[in-house]
Amino acid sequence: MKRAFAAIFLALSLAIGTAFAADLTGKWTATMTTPDGNTIPINYTLKQEGTKLTGTSEGPGGAIEIKDGKVEGDKVSFYITFEGGNGAMKISHSGTINGDEITLKFSMEGGPGGDFPALKLTRVKA
Repeated sequence: MKRAFAAIFLALSLAIGTAFAADLTGKWTATMTTPDGNTIPINYTLKQEGTKLTGTSEGPGGAIEIKDGKVEGDKVSFYITFEGGNGAMKISHSGTINGDEITLKFSMEGGPGGDFPALKLTRVKA
């Protein structure tokens, strides 16, 4: 009896958690400040299907496809790749979802490498 109750409780908890999970589908925007103090608009178009996340990141150089996107609870992760002046670069993104805001941290492999200040994305209202 206790096992049956525990199984029902677990199933209900998972269903409720899934029902209230964030859906990141839509347009998101942010402004990145460069080391010289200039600002650059960055836009994301995201599509979430379950825990899978696809879409694009768009800045001054155009749109770049998001790869290996995942949403797990209030956590999101993905990466983008492109050829820059210093060769191939991969920028990994990981962040925390809080309603209509996502705080993203970046880490670059290739190019100059290194970590960057966090970026706050805001959902664009339709």
